[in-house]
Amino acid sequence: MKRNSVSVVNKIVQSSPAVKQPKVGFYSSLSHTHMHTVLLDWGSLPHHVVLRIFQYLPLIDRARASSVCRKWNEVFHIPDLWRKFEFELNQSATSYFKSTHPDLIQQIIKKHATHLQYVSLKVDSSTESAEAACDILSQLVNCSLQTLGLISTAKPSFMNVSKSHFVSALTVVFVNSKSLSSVKIEDTPVDDPSLKILVANNSDTLRLLKMSSCPHVSSDGILCIADHCQGLRELALNYYILSDELLLALSSETHVRLEHLRIDVVSENPGQVEFHTIKKQSWDALIKHSPGVNVVMYFFLYEEEFEAFFREETPVTNLYFGRSVSKAALGRIGLNCPRLIELVVCANGLQTLDDELICIAECCKNLTALGLSECEVSCSAFVDFVRRCGKRLTHLSIMEDVLIPDGNYNLDEIHTEVSKYLGRIWFPDVLPIW
Repeated sequence: MKRNSVSVVNKIVQSSPAVKQPKVGFYSSLSHTHMHTVLLDWGSLPHHVVLRIFQYLPLIDRARASSVCRKWNEVFHIPDLWRKFEFELNQSATSYFKSTHPDLIQQIIKKHATHLQYVSLKVDSSTESAEAACDILSQLVNCSLQTLGLISTAKPSFMNVSKSHFVSALTVVFVNSKSLSSVKIEDTPVDDPSLKILVANNSDTLRLLKMSSCPHVSSDGILCIADHCQGLRELALNYYILSDELLLALSSETHVRLEHLRIDVVSENPGQVEFHTIKKQSWDALIKHSPGVNVVMYFFLYEEEFEAFFREETPVTNLYFGRSVSKAALGRIGLNCPRLIELVVCANGLQTLDDELICIAECCKNLTALGLSECEVSCSAFVDFVRRCGKRLTHLSIMEDVLIPDGNYNLDEIHTEVSKYLGRIWFPDVLPIW
């Protein structure tokens, strides 16, 4: 940093037309004076300003900056700087993020563990990285976290770690942290006993829990969370552990209003899984208790597996279909999802969805966003859909190959009609040709 300052000062002195070129005899003296002034200005910055700058720096740059002067080194050890930290762990030289150096990790655990409050561990797909993350968790015995996030940039990662090793490490955090409010442990081997430990130590503070794709958690495990964590506002889980009892627990008089419920519906054994149904009375209880709750459902099923869904009124607000969804299921959505706000269909065979789309426009009065890809809708039906929804459609993402020209409209004409009903310029999306 000192060399850079000297270089900057030299360039200014040499290139500025307003400054006369000094005699050789005192040029060195002038350069040192400017350099001293620049360094003095940086060194005299208030602690809170340097702290703010440090908070934006990657750890390695922050460590280097701490060696500039004594004052910056003091800021480097201020507890506020270590309340939030993301450990990055990877084994691949081609990874898009740099791994946190092991020596720095140990320094943080040794000197700043008591200050850590918001911690996330980002790992790549390797088992080694996930095991390293578990080792870090097991050392956090002197901290009291408020948020914990385990992030896999590519699956399966944590699922390849020994279940006992993972649960043991996670339990260290659950036991020592008495004020956890946000826990994101998706795609991990967390189990029911470890969740009970989480509840025993953090039932009064837990507000958010994301734990989709956690196969060792049962309906009883998640029900324990709902029964004892009365302040829980956001929950993400797999459909297989969703139950009537859970919805009723979330709807009890003593429970706060739920704000966000995300449900992942995933087929583990294609063609063999029979999905259970949730009673309408249970959904009604949830909506009565939490009328503003967002119910988000992600579906990754095959067409024949939709039989159990949308047979009765379902208070879903956001629907995402990652695989081909049956024409019959889409027809039931229009009849039984009156709270629907957003619908995204990524694929749907070769049958046109004209009638289903019109039914959704007529019955789903809150719909404001639609996305269609790898399915077919006639141009006339699509224009009719937009006409019925009108300007409340704030997001409309339709791939061009979805729209099938007919006797009324072709692809060159449809954008004019759709734009007229939306009240803004609109064009279908086109895949780029590289």
